[in-house]
Amino acid sequence: MAKAILKKKVQEPAEHAAGEVRSYARKIWLAGIGAYAKAGKEGVSYIKELIKTGEDVEKSGKKKIDAEIKAANTEIAEVKGEVKAELKSVKGKVELQLDRIESAFDSRVASALNRIGIPSKHDVETLSAKLDELTALLERVARKQ
Repeated sequence: MAKAILKKKVQEPAEHAAGEVRSYARKIWLAGIGAYAKAGKEGVSYIKELIKTGEDVEKSGKKKIDAEIKAANTEIAEVKGEVKAELKSVKGKVELQLDRIESAFDSRVASALNRIGIPSKHDVETLSAKLDELTALLERVARKQ
């Protein structure tokens, strides 16, 4: 009989523990079912709310991007105008320097050609004009004879 009492006392805590486990398992099961049901009811409205929030964020993002693009385009236009003005200025200076170099080159070449005895364009034109005068004079004299 002592064995039977001991056996009964040993089995009681095991049965009690199993009952508690079943109780917790049932509570977990019911919580899962409740979460599923609640998600089903509130899920659609929650998704709609997320979509609306996403649309609002997208609109504000587009506004910010448009403002940044407009500011960047304005800045690009200003810099472009400044670059064009600077380019015109530099172009004028370069042309002036090229004219000076060309002029110096022409005078040095003419001077070198003159030193070696080659007549300049001006000399040839002057000589040609004198020849034209002489030819005209000779023709007048030839007509008179």
